[in-house]
Amino acid sequence: MLRRPLLPLLAFLSAVGAGPCAPAARVPLVSRPAVTARGGMLTPTWGPHGPKSALRFAGAAPAARPQRLALAAPRPLPQPQPARGPATVLRHIVVIYSENVAFDHYFGTYPKALNPPGEPAFAALPHTPRVDGLTRALLTANPTSANSANRDQAVNPFRLDRSQAATADQSHAYRAEQLAFDHGRMDLFPKYTSAKSLPPGPAAPPQPKGLAMGYFDGNTVTAVWNYAQHYALEDRSFGTTFGPSTVGAINLISGQTNGVSRTVNGRNGIVPGGAGSLTDISDSDPLGDRCSGPSHTQFTLGGNNIGDLLNAAHISWGWFQGGFNLEAVNPDGSTGCLRGHKSLVTGVTLTDYLPYHEPFQYYPSTANPTHRRPTSLAMIGKPGDAANHQYDLGDFFAAVRAGNFPAVSFLKAPAFEDGHAGYSDPLDEQRYLVQVVNFLEQRPEWTQTAVILAYDDSDGWYDHVASPQVNGSSGPEDAYTSPGVCGSGSPKLAGIAANNPRAQGRCGYGPRVPLLVISPWARPNFVGSEVTDQTSILRLIEDTFLKGKRLGHGSYDALSGSLDPLFDFSHPQPQNTRLLLLDESTGEIAKH
Repeated sequence: MLRRPLLPLLAFLSAVGAGPCAPAARVPLVSRPAVTARGGMLTPTWGPHGPKSALRFAGAAPAARPQRLALAAPRPLPQPQPARGPATVLRHIVVIYSENVAFDHYFGTYPKALNPPGEPAFAALPHTPRVDGLTRALLTANPTSANSANRDQAVNPFRLDRSQAATADQSHAYRAEQLAFDHGRMDLFPKYTSAKSLPPGPAAPPQPKGLAMGYFDGNTVTAVWNYAQHYALEDRSFGTTFGPSTVGAINLISGQTNGVSRTVNGRNGIVPGGAGSLTDISDSDPLGDRCSGPSHTQFTLGGNNIGDLLNAAHISWGWFQGGFNLEAVNPDGSTGCLRGHKSLVTGVTLTDYLPYHEPFQYYPSTANPTHRRPTSLAMIGKPGDAANHQYDLGDFFAAVRAGNFPAVSFLKAPAFEDGHAGYSDPLDEQRYLVQVVNFLEQRPEWTQTAVILAYDDSDGWYDHVASPQVNGSSGPEDAYTSPGVCGSGSPKLAGIAANNPRAQGRCGYGPRVPLLVISPWARPNFVGSEVTDQTSILRLIEDTFLKGKRLGHGSYDALSGSLDPLFDFSHPQPQNTRLLLLDESTGEIAKH
């Protein structure tokens, strides 16, 4: 037997510096230490678990009998490197939160554009990956066109060109979106969501029948297609729940729309949330905001949001929204809550600041209801600032230029540039997006920055992908599965109160929406297909700055997928560093 004679040798090797003796099952009992010749000496080689032998034999040739036994200096084992991830490389996360776009509405035919004369041309890079978009069958024989319930609006998806950028708003209510899904068949958008409002302004062209089936391509939404070419696009990202802008904004910062604690002017769009609680499913104004409509339903939320966690960890952050500074005067002389712009695309004049798009205003801990100005540029984003982390969009640019770049920044465009159909449009939105990204890419902090471009809801535009139902609901406005039921009908997530383990009115996931990561750490020309939602942005912030701490109390961040696959953290330095500057008017590449 060979086992007994080898036991003293194994003990000897451990004693002379080979490191702790490996378990017997991992030691080849009949092999010799591997050696290689180096300068007339025999030197041990290294195996996968360290040196195979710590002995060094003197002699002129491998066949010579050893003359003496010497102990080699122990060779240090390779030290494990810390796993790279967002927490090790990112110092700034900027979330650009745009309005009301379904994935197919912007990316349905990506990366193939029609390229008619007179529109900015788009040509895809070689080896551009496909997205889960509109196939030939969906474009020519869509189930929507065969569903007689859509009546004269039973049409296939159709292309909208740049001259049709100004469109009417679709219905995107919590219940209407569920009904449009038609139990996951995705074929009743014309009946339930299509063009429930008038065209925006006198500049808007006639609206086609079945408008919800319309989509843009890279000749109109040229900038976002170019960002997808050079950075990372997610084609399996969904609204956290069904419902409109306020719901999507609150989900972005807390993942929890249950817990309405105070209301005035009725409870329009607020439903029973279980155990005597209330859940918001609609657009209502934040209670006490100086610009909230005096006759509108207003409410306050209980519970925590991501701002509370960042404050507790002493991480700088801010929400920056167009029109929040009520002291500024616009070129047309408008000021206060009536500060506004007129879009040359839609012909609509609208106030810049819309209170129901500002989610932190619903929480007393993070609200700035009187719109107080920051103490100074140096204090923006920091504890003790008079503005309590709520700022005008212009404050972001001013603070960053002054060398004060918050760790987490949420950016919201003035309303005419936020992309919301009915008063904004993709061309005005494009100008804003390009201005922000061009600015950030030329900053010295760019190599430590990630920009997340995301959307608060789908606006009711058609998308062919039925979202996974991860959290059910049973209530008067639920309708996905049957009247009064969405998904399984049984919520998995709790409300904010301990006595409410299954909060109602939060059925999700909702419709599919675009999500892009624009960063030198983003994978270039990459399409990710992992299931994510709006709270995946929360998760990225939590993993980067809060050591993975979650909000708890029924937040959807407990279920959210990770955005990490859209990044390349495998190198010590970012690999996607080539400057990409776009033309803000056309979206075409100006410098690369």
